[in-house]
Amino acid sequence: MKQITTLAIALSVLVSVQAQDIKNNPGSNHGNRFEQLGTILPTPNEYRTASGAPGPKYWQQRCDYDITCELDEPNRRLVGKETITYYNNSPDVLTYLWLQLDENSHSSINNSGYENSSFMPARITEADIQRFTGKVDKDREYGDNITRVADATGKLLPYTINKTMMRVDLPAPLKPGQQYIFKVDWNYNIIERTKYGGRGGFEYFAEDGNDLYTMTQWYPRLCVYSDFQGWQNHQFTGTGEFALTFGNFKVAMTVPADHVVMGTGQCQNYAQVLSANEMKRWTTAQTAKDVTEIVTLDEAKEKEKQKSKDKKTWVFKAEMVRDFAWGSSRKFVWDAMSAVVEGKKVMCMSAYGKEAYNLYRKYSTKTVAHTIKTYSHFTIPYPYPVAQSIEAANGMEYPMICFNFGRCEKDGTYSEGTKNGMLGVVIHEVGHNFFPMIINSDERQWTWMDEGLNSFVEYLTEELFDNKYPVSKGPAYKIVDYMRLPKDQLEPIMTNSENIIQFGPNAYSKPATGLNILRETIMGRQLFDYAFKEYARRWAFKHPTPADLFRTMEDASGEDLDWFWRGWFYGTEPCDISLDTVKWAVLNTEPMGRSNGGGGTIKMPVAKPILNPFDDISKVRNREDKNIVFATDADESLRDFYWRYDRGQAKVDSTPFEITQPQASTDTFTEAERFAIAGKKNIYELTFSNKGGLVMPIIIEWTYKDGTKEVERIPVQVWRKNENRVVKAFMKDKEVASIKLDPMRETADINEQNNVWPAVTMPSKFQLFKGRNGPGPRGSAGGVGNPMQKEIK
Repeated sequence: MKQITTLAIALSVLVSVQAQDIKNNPGSNHGNRFEQLGTILPTPNEYRTASGAPGPKYWQQRCDYDITCELDEPNRRLVGKETITYYNNSPDVLTYLWLQLDENSHSSINNSGYENSSFMPARITEADIQRFTGKVDKDREYGDNITRVADATGKLLPYTINKTMMRVDLPAPLKPGQQYIFKVDWNYNIIERTKYGGRGGFEYFAEDGNDLYTMTQWYPRLCVYSDFQGWQNHQFTGTGEFALTFGNFKVAMTVPADHVVMGTGQCQNYAQVLSANEMKRWTTAQTAKDVTEIVTLDEAKEKEKQKSKDKKTWVFKAEMVRDFAWGSSRKFVWDAMSAVVEGKKVMCMSAYGKEAYNLYRKYSTKTVAHTIKTYSHFTIPYPYPVAQSIEAANGMEYPMICFNFGRCEKDGTYSEGTKNGMLGVVIHEVGHNFFPMIINSDERQWTWMDEGLNSFVEYLTEELFDNKYPVSKGPAYKIVDYMRLPKDQLEPIMTNSENIIQFGPNAYSKPATGLNILRETIMGRQLFDYAFKEYARRWAFKHPTPADLFRTMEDASGEDLDWFWRGWFYGTEPCDISLDTVKWAVLNTEPMGRSNGGGGTIKMPVAKPILNPFDDISKVRNREDKNIVFATDADESLRDFYWRYDRGQAKVDSTPFEITQPQASTDTFTEAERFAIAGKKNIYELTFSNKGGLVMPIIIEWTYKDGTKEVERIPVQVWRKNENRVVKAFMKDKEVASIKLDPMRETADINEQNNVWPAVTMPSKFQLFKGRNGPGPRGSAGGVGNPMQKEIK
């Protein structure tokens, strides 16, 4: 009961302070930061439940492809034909199908008028000037050239091309449960990606006269038809990426005979396209514990000189993927290593030119293995048989294959920065196998759902790769510079992909940081990891929306996070919690009526317990319930101590929450009892203000006079009744020397100067510059203090 009495003292102070605070701030204490998202989220239905899981009638379409194509290297042209089998699993009758013609983003005809088009850049480069003035590729047009669209019998089908989209009109309505087979023939000129931009194309190496081809968005492919949007046929302008339908692929690629082809899925005819030595090395790599070179550096260098005129056809198959990409070059060194991921064998592979050899040979394939193992731990077991990293001076992702950067200097050396950049991009792009290749969100609508979630797990993977790795995103303090920008330079994470200005911070860093704050500061690792893994499990090989993520995270954790989604994802307000004032009081162990003895501190008497004006039904029933054993019944000494209070002396005054002080004559405590309750107790009353607008937990680091520290965490719900100001009392056994908010910088607070007591004078930027660049007074006054920090009262 001594602990209860001590608690009552602190509580009475806090209640009184908060009541007075509300009285002094009428009508300004409550906004909508803790209101439920409600109608902001779509209404749950039989396809998507209120829990965030797929509903009992969830459906999605399927599309299978059988593609043959030939790379015409001398003319840098690709010619192809495909047979498409489309499965209508929806409850709707379809009269037409929409296909994506992404290559038209390079067209000056079929994509005219779009600002983000490759030929309508925001900033003009020398290559753009050459293109516009006709000095390069004067008579060469880019974009898809559709030569035929026909049904399975060869009968031509009508179609309409609208920029990067093509509508194929069906001869008869496609009913639910039916499938439709049709054929598309096409060709296009391959863009020089490194000169004109774009995610796919070729890179020319002038020193050896060879090309490296990255064939991406290269074939006409079906748009997504979904329960929440219908056809996703928004034009591809180069920013918002892709929404794609799962299916099975068989792809045959005819290329120069000395090329190495790396592609989505598994090659079906290595025995026909590899040399005897290459095939032997491939067999060795299946069980080797280290990386094996299938095509060696010396062999790749020799191929660069020969330039075969013969052709070979590589055949690949892939099941349950949303896309297919491939790379082809005689420059490729190819290495491989088998890895066991969650009990399943996965072939981890890399291909790269001699320019990247010293980096990629040492790190790439092992980083691929580390990445899929780590992502599997935090999401779902990697389901595919292959994972590949291709060096191509860019960063772009596709199922089972990705294209990355990281090249050495001419002498084969590389900087630490280049190495770290290469490791980061390999982890990031390989990680995209999970988001969005498996957890298949709509990139055209919500970039953050794949880039942000992937950047978050990338951060976890980098940290596990090297605890000292210089991460670029994930920790809260990394996003502060973006969060403190003027409001007109910020936009919510939920902004449509095509409308984002600060693309990197908005779609990558801020969502990744938000998830890390949830994991480390708000939910805790155990709750977060379980819920995040549940989201991945529920939506693997399906099409999730933001609401499915938000609802699953709450459903699987038992945490109400609507305040966080509202503030961090739908809003732009930053976190700026200020420690405005600190009041200090020492509890007195002397009976009432004695002298306070001076000393300059506030002396507080031992308080009487606050009584309710009536016994509510719960209290009555608790006393009547024979199964309830009170502590006072179990310990007679506690019972005697408890009943020694003079209850009649405590009454409610006309001032709310203020208690009339008892007369000194009623104090019957012994000296030992008084010391047990209040001896050497320090009460600190802290006033916090929410200057940024975004509510966050309050994290307090207490540093005591004896040098010890204590960290205290107050949940975000402390702001529920007053979102602008919180006053809270704390009882401490020791005297406090200093106080600091958010000592580990885990809430993305944009102003650390108002987080400390006593106030710390901070030098101005001019003083810092002066100190770095020349002699000047040291330790002199004149630094810029914190105008928001008030003196102790």
